[in-house]
Amino acid sequence: MNDFNPTAPLIYAYLRVSTDAQDVDNQKHGVLEYANANGFSGLKFIEDSISSKTPWKERKIGALLLETCKEGDTVIFAEISRMARNTLQVLEILKHCVEAKITIRIAKQNMVLDDSMQSKITATVLGLAAEIEREFISMRTKEALATLKSKGIKLGRKPGQATKLKLDVHAAAIQTYLNKGVGKRSIAKLLEVSSSTLYDYLARRGVKAQVKK
Repeated sequence: MNDFNPTAPLIYAYLRVSTDAQDVDNQKHGVLEYANANGFSGLKFIEDSISSKTPWKERKIGALLLETCKEGDTVIFAEISRMARNTLQVLEILKHCVEAKITIRIAKQNMVLDDSMQSKITATVLGLAAEIEREFISMRTKEALATLKSKGIKLGRKPGQATKLKLDVHAAAIQTYLNKGVGKRSIAKLLEVSSSTLYDYLARRGVKAQVKK
């Protein structure tokens, strides 16, 4: 017998993807721990890679809340700062969810945001705190860079080519392949790198096949 009920409330988990893979893993771990502790199963993960500077309605969270979610559904966030970048957007999301009867749960703060006044106050305070923290981080970063610049320390990558190349660790293998007459494209495939990376390495290091006399 099939117990699937298409009208049953669904549980979504929203992850804001960044270039830091560990950050994404931490978000997912926090959400899964929260789900297990609260007896939630069958989570549908939504990964959003668009910058949080983009208005929430134009990101995947907008599509999820405005189009996908139905009354009674739940959306879990790792923490409130993952909802949006500033307090106003957090409150807009909360307002929409209250009107659409979508439940918002925040794993890190172990919170349920609904239409109660307490939830609204909590969302405001936490959203504002996250926004202030971002401003402080930005300010500290700018001050640190300005200090380094004032001391004459050049910022960014040093000019010129890198002294260490990615394929240096495979130097012996590359030389062996070349000596055995293996084609360069084949060597690149064996090393799981692009042909251009291999060609650059060979040119920079002056590596050629050694012919036995």
